[in-house]
Amino acid sequence: MQHLLVSRPTLPFDATRAHTPPMPPIPPPRVDGFTTTTPVPLYWAEYGDPDATPVLVLHGGPGASHDYLLPQMLALAEQHRVILYDQRGGGRSRHDDDREAIGWRDQVADVARVATELGVAPLRLVGYSWGGLLAMLYAVESNAGHESPAPSSLALIDPAPVDRALREEFEREFARRQSGPVVSALRDELNASNLRERDPEAYRQRAFELSVAGYFADPRRARDLTPFRVTGRVQQSTWASLGDYDLLPALRALHLPAFVVHGRQDPIPLASSQAVARALGTVCVVLEDCGHVPYVEQPAGLFPPLLDFLKAS
Repeated sequence: MQHLLVSRPTLPFDATRAHTPPMPPIPPPRVDGFTTTTPVPLYWAEYGDPDATPVLVLHGGPGASHDYLLPQMLALAEQHRVILYDQRGGGRSRHDDDREAIGWRDQVADVARVATELGVAPLRLVGYSWGGLLAMLYAVESNAGHESPAPSSLALIDPAPVDRALREEFEREFARRQSGPVVSALRDELNASNLRERDPEAYRQRAFELSVAGYFADPRRARDLTPFRVTGRVQQSTWASLGDYDLLPALRALHLPAFVVHGRQDPIPLASSQAVARALGTVCVVLEDCGHVPYVEQPAGLFPPLLDFLKAS
C-alpha cells in the first residue's frame, strides 16, 4: 500500500487525539436469540422486513463476531431480511468452558444448521473476508452432498485467500504494512503519550485502529470500523484445520450465481479473488482506493452492484 510508506510529518491520523468522532449507532435487531439445533448455542440477530427475501451474512475472523460488519452492512436490510450470527467460538457464541479445537468443518456444519433453524430459504450467502471463504467451503461441501440446504447464490466480499500460498502472501504483506514507517511512528507516538492515563477508552480505540490500519487504503478510515475482538485459539485451530488447502479445483465444479468484489489495495492479493471469480464463471469487481473493508471504505461502489446481484439471483 503505497501511502503507508510516506514519512512523517504527513501521518494519516493523530494517534493521540483526545476525542474520536462518534461511530454511527448500531440499531438493535428486530429480533435475536440463540440457536437450539447447533452443538453449542450460537447468537443470531435479524434485521429488515421479515417477509423480504432472506440473506445469511457470514462475518470474518475466524473467531470474530458479526458486530464489526455493522452498521454499514445493514444497507442490505433496505431490501432484504438480513440474518447474521456469531460463528462458533467468537462474540456471544464463545463458550469459555469449551476447549475442544474448532475446525472448518464445524463452522461449515453450523452454517447448515443456522440456515435451517432460522428458515433462510432460498439460501443466499453473503460472506466477507473469512466469511467469504466459509461460504465457498459450504458451497463445495454442499455440492459434494455433505451439507444441505444447497446455497442458491454466493456473494463474496474481499474473501480470504483461496489457497495456502496466497494466504502466506497476504500474511507477509499485512506484516509489512503494520511494521512500515507510518504505522510504526503512530504506534510510538501513542506509546509515548499519556492517553492511557488520561482517557483509557480513547486509548483502547487508538490501539484498535492501529491494529487494523494495514487493512485500509487510507488508515484514517480505521476509525470508522466498529471495534471487535478475535478469539485467538479459534482463529488458529480453524486455519490449522485447513492445512495446505486449495479450493479452486472444487470451485470449478460449482454452478450457481456468484458475485465477487475486491478492493484494489487489499493486503489479500487481488489475484485470489480474480481466480475465484474465474472458477465460478463470473467477473471480479475491483474497487479503487479501497482496502479490505469496502463496506467502510467504498460503500457507494459496493452496495449498488451487490444489491443488484442479490435481486437478480
